[in-house]
Amino acid sequence: KPISDFNINLSTYFSTLHTSEGFAFLSLVTDGYSRAIVGYALHPTLSSKGPMKALQMAIDFYRSRGMSIEGVIHHSDRGIQYASKEYTQKLLDNQVRISMTQTGDPLHNALAERMNNTVKNGWLYECTKMNFQQTSIEVDKAIYSYNWMRPHQAINMKTPMQMISEENKNPLLFV
Repeated sequence: KPISDFNINLSTYFSTLHTSEGFAFLSLVTDGYSRAIVGYALHPTLSSKGPMKALQMAIDFYRSRGMSIEGVIHHSDRGIQYASKEYTQKLLDNQVRISMTQTGDPLHNALAERMNNTVKNGWLYECTKMNFQQTSIEVDKAIYSYNWMRPHQAINMKTPMQMISEENKNPLLFV
């Protein structure tokens, strides 16, 4: 069965980080079932290149685990990066269903808002003292910590990667 049989969705978020060199733009793709950040990218511009890199990382994450993403719901705001022809075509090429907020209300993408807040305010609050490269390294560490070390109440105090493991009987792996 494809992932979509389990009503899995991907929530995306695009955020700014202040570095010693100016703004950097963080793109995150979160798996709604496990809460895992399955794709991310830090990029120096507002272009769709960062979100595209994060999306490709998410696609590769599922493929490397033998999971089809056909029919998965991809939810985002209506930012130009997510509405770009290149980005939406990548979703369509992978048979991913596109969902976008109607009004830009943060409550319409609550999972992504919550996860972004945890990552940014929990691990990335001192980026103003770092250059882009140093910030990129800290993003890698933060995502690793979020996925592998931080238990989540919403998933019975497991880490996101525990939710994806075979021992957890994840429905995405046993179909």
